[in-house]
This record gives sequence, structure tokens and C-alpha cells, in this order.
Amino acid sequence: MIDGLPPGELRFLFIAGRPCLDLAATVGERWRRSFERLRTPEDLGRWLVEAGMAGHPPAVEQAELEAARALRDAIYRAAKLAGNGTLDAADAAQINRWAAAPPPAPRLDARRRVSWTAERPVEAALASIARDAIDLLSGPLAKRVRECAAEDCALLFVDTSRPGRRRWCSMQGCGNRAKTTTYRRRQTSEAHERSAK
Repeated sequence: MIDGLPPGELRFLFIAGRPCLDLAATVGERWRRSFERLRTPEDLGRWLVEAGMAGHPPAVEQAELEAARALRDAIYRAAKLAGNGTLDAADAAQINRWAAAPPPAPRLDARRRVSWTAERPVEAALASIARDAIDLLSGPLAKRVRECAAEDCALLFVDTSRPGRRRWCSMQGCGNRAKTTTYRRRQTSEAHERSAK
């Protein structure tokens, strides 16, 4: 346990459908405990690897961790409003500032594999994430950003379903729990009705 949290709570989630929203998911339980998953510079380096933005954990400075958290929070607030009104000017400025930084450059090897390089890899990754946020928030998918409907989840995701009625961040997690709960309530209700007859 770390600060009363089981280690599983600190794992990174990549179910939002966009890198910018995956970064936003590095705060857990925003509705209740609001705990930090990017606790140390090493955590950010690990997140960048797990997100596929780095082949190995880059050296991350404390200032870069704080910058990533600030960008993450601006993206979260902006995405919550996606498709519904105007963004906070400070959040837009934060996203725009990072989007203007140089992104990673592609590098092709002899086997036609692509890797991404940058002189400042953390800043380049944050630039890519900010550009992804701008693309999402200014494009047709802005109206498809949803917050999970589960009572105990606040993850944002992009609803890419054809009808646009997806309710949960993940069918394997929150969706399955919700359907199981509904099924059990229905079974209990039917059992009470049968016993009342």
C-alpha cells in the first residue's frame, strides 16, 4: 500500500482513445480522493514509455513533471467542456504554449522501422500531447468526449461508437460492473415479486 492506495490504483490507464485524455487519467478518483499517479519524475518517464511516446524512460526533471501535471489539468478541464462552450483562457494558453514546442522527429532505420527522437524528449512528448488535445478539442470528435457514467469513475474518453451512446470508459471494467449490478437488482426484484405471490 502506498499512502493507503493499493498498487493497482497507481497503474496507468490507456483506455480513453486519445493520448491527451490518457494523460488526463493520471489523476485517479477525481470525484473523491483525487490521487496522483505521476508522483515522481520517474513515474512520468514510465508513463511516456507505456504510452508509446518513448522507447525507454527519459530522464525527467522535477520542473518537467510539474509542467506535465499543469498541461494534464488544463487538458482535463478543457475536455470536460469539449463541444459545450468556451474554454478557460488560461487552459487554452497552457495547451497552446506546449503545442508550439518542437515535437519529436521521426527516424527511419534500415528495416523501415520508425522511432521518434528529440533533443528534449519530455518536452517533445508534451508538445505532441498538446497538439493531440488541440486536434481533439477543435475537431468533430469534441462532441464525442464523454465522462464515464459509472458512479465511481470520472475518466474521460472519446466515444467512437457508431450511434454515439457509449456510457462507460471501458466495457471490461465500469461497463461490466454496471451491467452486473443491473442484472443482480433485476434478479433480486424478480425473486421478491415471486415470493410475494
